[in-house]
Parts: sequence; C-alpha cells; structure tokens
Amino acid sequence: MFPTILEIPPFVLFGIELGPFALHTYGLFVAAGFLLGIGWSMREARQRGLNPETVSDLGFYIILGAILGARLLYVLINPMYFWHNPQEIFMFWKGGLVYSGGAIMAAVLALAFLKVKRQDPWVWMDILAPGIGLGEAIGRIGCLAAGCCYGASCDLPWAVTFYHPDSLAPLNVPLHPTQLYHSLAGLVCFAAILAAKPFVRVPGQLMGLFLVLFGAFRYVIELFRSDYRGDFGPVSVTQFIALCAVILGIYLIFIRNRHVR
Repeated sequence: MFPTILEIPPFVLFGIELGPFALHTYGLFVAAGFLLGIGWSMREARQRGLNPETVSDLGFYIILGAILGARLLYVLINPMYFWHNPQEIFMFWKGGLVYSGGAIMAAVLALAFLKVKRQDPWVWMDILAPGIGLGEAIGRIGCLAAGCCYGASCDLPWAVTFYHPDSLAPLNVPLHPTQLYHSLAGLVCFAAILAAKPFVRVPGQLMGLFLVLFGAFRYVIELFRSDYRGDFGPVSVTQFIALCAVILGIYLIFIRNRHVR
C-alpha cells in the first residue's frame, strides 16, 4: 500500500527554506469520507425541509470530537507507548485513531450543540446516520493505505500483504483485509438506512438501526483483527463499546418507540 500519496522535498522560496511536505493517504481519505458524509447529511436535511447549514455547523463539532475522541481512546489503549513517546500523541496522521472513541466524543459534542440551538436531537441524528455510514466506507480506505487497523494472518484468496516499509501493518504476511471489512460494513449501514427511511415514523430509529448494524459488524470484525485494541475482561475495549452501541440501538428502535407514540 501507499501511506504517502505525495512528497515534496525541501525547497527555497524567496530566500526561505520550506518543507518537506507530505500528503498522507490516510488523512486524504479520512477527510474525503468526512466531507462526503457531511454533504450527504446536508442533502437529507434539505429533503426534510430543514436548514442544511445546521449540518455544516454540526460538522465542526463532529470532526473536532471525532479526532480528539478517536486519538484519546487510542492513547488510553496504548498508555505505555505514549508515556515513553509523548511527542507522538498528536501525530494522528500516522494512523492511530479508534473509530469508537471518535464516535462517542463526536456524539457528545453534537448533542451539546443541538441542545444549545434548541433543535430536536433525534431528528438530526437520523439526518446524520446515513452520512456516518458513508464516511466510514470512504475513510477506512485510508486505513488500508496506512496499514493501521490490520487483520490477523490468513491464507484466504482475498488476503492482503503489506510491503511498504512505512506501513503500520506487519510486512510480507498475508492478512485479513479488515480495513475493507469495515469499509463494506459502512456501505451496508448506508444502504440499509436508505432502504429503511420510508418505513420509519419515530425520530431516532434510523440512528438506532445504524448503531445496531455498526455495533454488530464492529464486534464481528474485531475477531479478525490483530492490532491491539485494549482489554475489557473477555473482550476488547472496542468490542465492549460495540456491544453498548447495539444495546442503545435496540432501545432507540423498539423501547423508546413505545413511549414516543
């Protein structure tokens, strides 16, 4: 894979030495996933007769929470490494963002923003749900390019092997392409939410569907990953979060539905 898509060596401009500069594939696809997800959510807002600019305002808090939360959980899962390498805590462009942590922090900041603006959070959560799935599908391609979130060794026909010396994955070993598993899971979530839209009457149920599907996919895919995600009893930290997402999703689909009606 190609962790860096473009490198510019040092150069002198008007007597000032600049560079080197690099465009990391990971950051490119994460940014593309975010922008496409926000764009789709703005489309959803227009269809509901709501102000799409609210999505762009939400986008600032979502990306801020996503980066901070994803990096924070990664650091907490690997405390000894960052204790000895504190200068790398903020080098998230090298990989090392845990999606679950980012989702939690982004949700907290988004809900706080909606409360301040006196907006119905469940309506806006449904608007954001398909965009989150789409963003996951695109952003995970960056994980594949960087070699983070790598899978366990396998001999399957679709196994991937990393050769680039800057890859975060083990080199020269066929691995489960868990990054692509995550990407496909995001596409399935995206398609399922769009298919369910005509049948949903209670705000929050589309987000509930996303949480159930995302949590279930994440839990299963974790079984094929080989990078360290922290321990929480018999499961990993991210598997525990995935189970919590499924439970919350079931609540939004079935239990909250009874009270709202």
